[in-house]
Amino acid sequence: MSDEPSNDGQRFDRLPETAEEREVPGRATREEVLDWWNERFEIPPETFDEYTFWEKGAGKVWVLRGDTANPISVEGLGMTFLRTRQEHWKPTTNAVQRFGREATKNVVELGAEEATTFAAGEDQELDWEGDWGYLIAAHDVAGEREPIGVGLFLYGELRSTVPKGRRENLDALSE
Repeated sequence: MSDEPSNDGQRFDRLPETAEEREVPGRATREEVLDWWNERFEIPPETFDEYTFWEKGAGKVWVLRGDTANPISVEGLGMTFLRTRQEHWKPTTNAVQRFGREATKNVVELGAEEATTFAAGEDQELDWEGDWGYLIAAHDVAGEREPIGVGLFLYGELRSTVPKGRRENLDALSE
């Protein structure tokens, strides 16, 4: 049995600030998380100054406004934020809806019909000149860009990743 620290799926552990402070192999660092949000969506790192980041399970990162004891054994802490420990990191719907208004990159603004299709969890062909991969899908609501959720854009198709329990019928938007 290894003496190396490992991930405990029954508790939350604060992400280390930097790679030099990392004790659990594969665990993301606060610095890496902030860099990823900045590089992918141009959400400034200072957006998250009031927040701490936690891992529970392999690569399930949660965000909490404020701080608490480390480690902590609770069922939930703040909200789910990001999936790491896979080839491509994936933001959660909650994170995009909460922080996506700050994004200035990789945001696909959908018209009423496209937003309705996306919110229903349906994939659609889309003419998008931006990056492939995970995007923030947004729609104009009352003159403000409102993030709907996370989309995956590949080969001219926007795939909706809206969780089944969060899908909405927005037919009124397209009327």
